[in-house]
Amino acid sequence: MPPFTPLAAALPSTVPFVGPEAQERARGGPFAARLGANENGFGASPRVAEAIAAAAGDVWQYGDPENYDLKRVLSAHHGVAPERVGIGEGIDGILQVISRLFVGEGTAVVTSAGAYPTFNYHVNGFGGRLVTVPFRDDHEDIDALVEAAKRENAALMYLANPDNPMGTWWDADRIADLIARIPEGTILLLDEAYMEFAPASAQLSMAVEHPRLVRLRTFSKAYGMAGLRLGYIVASAEMVTALDKVRNHFGVSRIAQAAALAALADTAYLEAMLANVETAKARMETIAAAHGLTTVPSATNFVAIDTGYDGTVARALVAALSARGVFVRMPFVAPQDRCIRVTAGPERLLDVFEAALGPALAEATAQVAAAE
Repeated sequence: MPPFTPLAAALPSTVPFVGPEAQERARGGPFAARLGANENGFGASPRVAEAIAAAAGDVWQYGDPENYDLKRVLSAHHGVAPERVGIGEGIDGILQVISRLFVGEGTAVVTSAGAYPTFNYHVNGFGGRLVTVPFRDDHEDIDALVEAAKRENAALMYLANPDNPMGTWWDADRIADLIARIPEGTILLLDEAYMEFAPASAQLSMAVEHPRLVRLRTFSKAYGMAGLRLGYIVASAEMVTALDKVRNHFGVSRIAQAAALAALADTAYLEAMLANVETAKARMETIAAAHGLTTVPSATNFVAIDTGYDGTVARALVAALSARGVFVRMPFVAPQDRCIRVTAGPERLLDVFEAALGPALAEATAQVAAAE
């Protein structure tokens, strides 16, 4: 066996997330409430299942490597030229390809400490040098990100709006100001995975264009298709052409393309699902308040619940909930790690969460107190 490259050999054997399936294997049984991966527990449009069934007989065929039909529907959906739309295997897959385009050994990349860890994983995988700035008031700090990108001559600057893991957001005028301030030589990766859940004030027009702006969208969240791995960018035609040079051209399956077209066509289902998410978030806030906990205002399909303590209690609470069959996650970096992050879901799943939260919180706080 030939040796790995020095970079590959030096990388840790880690993954950004330990999946719920791995946790279920470790605990010896399935979770009763899967509320930790920000999947859409309300599911995809029924038209998606119909499209998948109709396409199943053609599964022996590769998907269209140009994603021709999907690009044109997305371009009409957003009112942009088809040449500005690029398709990939979810935002994660696209972030890997973009990292490949711009990141080499020692390349500076700016992000927020505690922001989406899969992006960091890809940057590290290509030898990049991550520069992080802290959150401010539970928001990603736009001014600090811009200053760091200028100071470090960063190739990439990453911002999620709305944010994961806190669910906070910046309004469109603030994002427009950021776009006007993108430093020379820096690409802004604007991750809008949760934008369908955001208020109207946060909805920046897709007509806003900048040669160093890449906007990332996904079918995993609002459209309920996380298992099919499908995402896209809206960027300059030059950026999309560059993406096409190195992407996996058969990475998006025929079934995924058919499912996405069906999802985009069912606007009534999307509107109803968004209403269901808002109802679920309101109930989650009520559940938290009943146990003396507060929540962070959220423009996503999850709620960050503030334990009122610190990461020690939050980690103990995540473990105690897991022991009771409830899968949730928490932010990784202080002070945001004082929270747990719970995904909106149907009533039956929230019933399980509500029944488990009180005993789990009592166990977690007692355990931490005993250790002290």
